Amino acid sequence: MIELDGVGRTFTVRARTGRLRRDTRVVHAVRDLSFEVAAGEFVGYLGPNGAGKSTTIKMLTGILTPTSGRIQVAGLDPSRRRTTLARRIGVVFGQRTTLWWDLPLRDSFTLIRHLYKVDQKVHQSRLAELCEVLELGGFLDKPVRQLSLGQRMRGDIAAALLHDPPVLVLDEPTIGLDVVSKAAVRDFLRGLNAERGTTVLLTTHDLGDIERLCRRVMLIDHGSLAFDGTVEDLRATAPEGASIEEVVTRLYTRQAG
Repeated sequence: MIELDGVGRTFTVRARTGRLRRDTRVVHAVRDLSFEVAAGEFVGYLGPNGAGKSTTIKMLTGILTPTSGRIQVAGLDPSRRRTTLARRIGVVFGQRTTLWWDLPLRDSFTLIRHLYKVDQKVHQSRLAELCEVLELGGFLDKPVRQLSLGQRMRGDIAAALLHDPPVLVLDEPTIGLDVVSKAAVRDFLRGLNAERGTTVLLTTHDLGDIERLCRRVMLIDHGSLAFDGTVEDLRATAPEGASIEEVVTRLYTRQAG
């Protein structure tokens, strides 16, 4: 469902070094990155700040074009078929909402139906299902700006799934949520993957998400893949009894060294 082959992405950075002089340097955000995610997998994508996670997500969704290599998502080249791909993937950015700030949540969902050209009956059925499992009914008529962070996040997840995409990309979906809201989001995502077979790629700094949701973990550092295996394989890289936080920190430190 997701395939990267030798993908690289560079950025040109210009910095002032004097009153009239600027230096130019090339930053390698992603280097020779290759991996595959099969249909129905739930994969955690970890890495420290600046490791290349967000750059990868932006290339997978067509926001950025890779400098080198090849990407396929749901059988499409994201940078060349971005509009078509949008109908086959759902994306949630934990720190940026896709909802209309001053509109009631219900109206945001209606606009999304028109954007994706979803049949009205199909939309109503899907929305009713999402409202039930995500418990949206109590605030559908509230403007998005009045929602709590947990309510908005559940609204964003529903918005990403209204067109029933086979692939869901999540970038920090539980950031800032309280314990109850995190549990609700995790339960929903677990059920979505198990019952509908939705392929999920999850980036997060909350390792509780990884332990409770993911069967497979990939770790990226300095733009390159540093680890790819099961959570059990990840634990095996550290002394027995180490927490998942200790295991990941150990790997980060090893890569930095």
